[in-house]
Amino acid sequence: MNLRQVTLHQLRLFNSLGNHLSYTKAAEELHLTQPAVSIQIKRLEESLGTPLIEKVGKRLFLTEPGNKLFDASSDVLDRLKVLNDDIAGMAAGVKGPLKVAAITTAKYFMPHLMGSFLRNYPEVEPSLTITNQAKIVQRLEENLDDLVVMGTVPDGLELEAKFFLENPLVVVAPPSHPLVGQKNIPLERIATERFISREIGSGTRAARAKLFAEHGLEAQTYMELGSSEAIKQAVMAGMGISVLSRHNLGIETKAGLLAELDVAHFPLMRRWYVVHLKGKKLTNTVKIFMNLLLEDGASIWHQQEPTNRITCRKTALKKRN
Repeated sequence: MNLRQVTLHQLRLFNSLGNHLSYTKAAEELHLTQPAVSIQIKRLEESLGTPLIEKVGKRLFLTEPGNKLFDASSDVLDRLKVLNDDIAGMAAGVKGPLKVAAITTAKYFMPHLMGSFLRNYPEVEPSLTITNQAKIVQRLEENLDDLVVMGTVPDGLELEAKFFLENPLVVVAPPSHPLVGQKNIPLERIATERFISREIGSGTRAARAKLFAEHGLEAQTYMELGSSEAIKQAVMAGMGISVLSRHNLGIETKAGLLAELDVAHFPLMRRWYVVHLKGKKLTNTVKIFMNLLLEDGASIWHQQEPTNRITCRKTALKKRN
């Protein structure tokens, strides 16, 4: 195998083909004709002296040497992209793409944090994807984003996860609920109420279930709904109570549409993490944004949070634990 004759152009072609396993899609992505891609791949195989692609039926597959070259080409192209972005950033300040994905309940604070960053670095090209836990994990596995913001860091993946913001979970009820105004409501009493919950797999639901189980209790899940917004509407309609993040409740509690109950063992403190794959090459722009989250994220959100009820400031030492 002779790598000296392999060109960067051929690596880009082969990497695209490896991603799509389709000559047509690779050609479309690179704005070339399909025959041009086929010719370059054939020349690459001749240079290396080994087949890289095999066709079984109508499907394309990478051979074992093809898989090794694909991994190497991905690493080379990623390094070149980081280098290009860093050089551009040093020459013209922080700019270029910033792709962030966040769990659904982070939608209440992530636009504020990203907005603060963009006011200082207007040449950055932001992308913020908000989705559920299952899709967030899938995006992590596929390395689709620069950074991911989530509350429950999944097992089974090689990740770097850093804590940057507290996430207090509280019990909420309609303002007319008989428990509103009572102090230190026992967990045993609240367990008898009808709970409106997110689907199984939700971090908030899992945290509530864990707390109740630790005290030999089991909450009654009366209804499952697919979003915090739907849950808030159901609670306001008097259909039950729920456990939600305080980050989600500023407008409703301030307007008197929802009431926070004073329940023993609540607020239940969870954490928000900024996450990326271990070993991922971060551009200068991504590094600076991540540092903003770690150093100033809590104070920025504290200034924006409508009810000013969340005490999120933490020392720099605590953030890095």
